[in-house]
Amino acid sequence: MQRRFLDYLIITFKGIAMGAADVVPGVSGGTIAFISGIYEELIESIDKVNLGVLKTWKQHGFKTAWTSINGTFLLALFMGIAISILSLAKLIKWLLHNEPILLWSFFFGLVLASILYIAKQINGWSTKLILAIVVTSILSYYITKAEPFASPDSPFYLLFCGFIAIIAMILPGVSGAFILLILGTYQTAIDTINNLRDGLLNGNMELFKEALLNFILLAVGAVIGLKVFSKALNWMFKHQKNLTLAILTGFMIGSLNKIWPWKDILKTRINSKGEVVTLLDKSILPSSYKGDSQLITALVFISIGFATILILERLGRNKNKL
Repeated sequence: MQRRFLDYLIITFKGIAMGAADVVPGVSGGTIAFISGIYEELIESIDKVNLGVLKTWKQHGFKTAWTSINGTFLLALFMGIAISILSLAKLIKWLLHNEPILLWSFFFGLVLASILYIAKQINGWSTKLILAIVVTSILSYYITKAEPFASPDSPFYLLFCGFIAIIAMILPGVSGAFILLILGTYQTAIDTINNLRDGLLNGNMELFKEALLNFILLAVGAVIGLKVFSKALNWMFKHQKNLTLAILTGFMIGSLNKIWPWKDILKTRINSKGEVVTLLDKSILPSSYKGDSQLITALVFISIGFATILILERLGRNKNKL
């Protein structure tokens, strides 16, 4: 597949969108990859990264090995994801604290449109597919209602969290950030990203070293999870595509509960910085919200999120031209 520099730049921007989604609990970067038309290529490319690449490199040279794994595509995409996560972590954290209704409204519109888009890809509806959507919707809904628990300080636990979260991040409709929230390591992950950047920019090596250790543990777990799960997903898309799409649609429908903009806080906890943060909440009607529901502005942001998917979908239609 021949691509120009501009084509890879667009892929990087899609990576930036994926990274932004992955930072927010309730939204999946895999969803962005799917509706922007690069999901199957991403899964297939990751699946090709194995020890056989080293053999190809030795026998035929680096260029052949790089091409065999679609290396430039992966580099452009993951560069965008990294840029987004590093640059947006503080902004997302600020928005979650100061403008939660508007932020969740935008992502609610984004996921709502994504559900319609993914369901539209299913060919040949059957009782089995409808049942798959119902079952996964219920499962996903109850996952969003799960109460987070405190994270142990064990390095092995951080490895485990990285392994599980990356699986969710590349699965449309399942939020890796929310999985981290349930496992109790979301705050650790956000602080790790912010401390890694701040320690490097401010020359605080103690802060940087501590953040780097946590980052490596999460990253190693993520790499293992990415490799293990990409093979299964690649097989499912090649042999059971309609069923896979139905399962993803169900997960996304259930996840709408988590990103519903209006919440009633049921439980709070004190984090490591002494701040009061939400531990458990439930979705309520805007009319029952205590305080300014920002209903009109929220509806505008839902519409913007919905329209964003339409734009990304149009970009995805041109993927075969890249």
